[in-house]
Amino acid sequence: MSDKNEMDITKILELLSEPRLSPYRAQTASAPEALELYAWIHRMASTCFELIAYLEVGVRNSIDKALREYHEQSPSSVPWIFSQPLINHHIAEMIATGRNRLPEVHQNNRDQISASLSFGFWSGLLGSKYDELWKKCLHKAFPYAYQGKRKSVAVELEAVRKFRNRIAHHDSLLNTDILFEVTRIFKLAGYIDPQFENWMRSVSRVHAIYAEKPVSSEDTVVVAGKDAWPLYCDHHIYVCQAGRSFKDVNYMAFYSEKEIKPEIARIKFKRDDVLWTEEHAEQLMASNNRNERKLGNAIMAARAAGWDGGRYQVFILSSPNEKPPHGEHRTLSHPIKHERHGRGSAYTQSQRYTSLHALELAQTTDDL
Repeated sequence: MSDKNEMDITKILELLSEPRLSPYRAQTASAPEALELYAWIHRMASTCFELIAYLEVGVRNSIDKALREYHEQSPSSVPWIFSQPLINHHIAEMIATGRNRLPEVHQNNRDQISASLSFGFWSGLLGSKYDELWKKCLHKAFPYAYQGKRKSVAVELEAVRKFRNRIAHHDSLLNTDILFEVTRIFKLAGYIDPQFENWMRSVSRVHAIYAEKPVSSEDTVVVAGKDAWPLYCDHHIYVCQAGRSFKDVNYMAFYSEKEIKPEIARIKFKRDDVLWTEEHAEQLMASNNRNERKLGNAIMAARAAGWDGGRYQVFILSSPNEKPPHGEHRTLSHPIKHERHGRGSAYTQSQRYTSLHALELAQTTDDL
């Protein structure tokens, strides 16, 4: 590389700042690679934001239509956005704030007011305090939602809202499972209308840009496996609390009994906020979707193993008989021993990230 190019790189690093680039430097071998990863993340954020924008318009118009049809049953009806019996004080304040942002000429234009309301406004209408409104009319905004349940829509929409805000605030997506978040976006579009989902998939650039991701070494999560390892051995699943954050990785390894076990499972499918009941498991097992059937079986298996009640995040994992060329499961030649001792010396009590390549070469955890 010429001195001129070196000077250019140095200037770019200075302008973007070391604190902002340090996570990218940590995952790459050089400054140019870090900048490449940084640029890729922002391309991903941009294309994800496009999908969220499409979804936001669809959600807004679908909810608005449901409220219009319910409340404005005659030409003389007051528009729902001005109806105090229909909306509470907090919602009325949010509408007033949106109106005040508009030019005076548009402050009584319902379409302009509707368009001025935030994503949080629309997701807020699906909160538990509006359960009766959901039963009366809001369910019609999401006619294809799973069993027509408000909570199933609300959880997904709130997750997308948080993802949207992270992008809007220029937060790094390095530790975000981007494709998992995009799946939520498509799912919500399908709740409104399957044709809307199909159209969004057809115009999406997410997977094309995702395929351009610069090589990242951290493709494996190592989880604490005291309880998780036996569950995996019996049922090839991993279960943890709902909402737990994971990086976007391909593999899962288990740390138990002071060693990383030799089975490195490919993550085949995951779903968050899964209702952990026998009834829900039976519904999933009757699904036409293969992954949902696996999830239903996983719930039954985990319940039998003592994971009872509540909501969980679930990973469907590969089994040892799914090795190449028929699968992507990996088995190390030996367990990786953890030789440190003493209180707090465990390799992980929750999760840590490494690479499959490093695991294949390591003799002890000190090599990772």
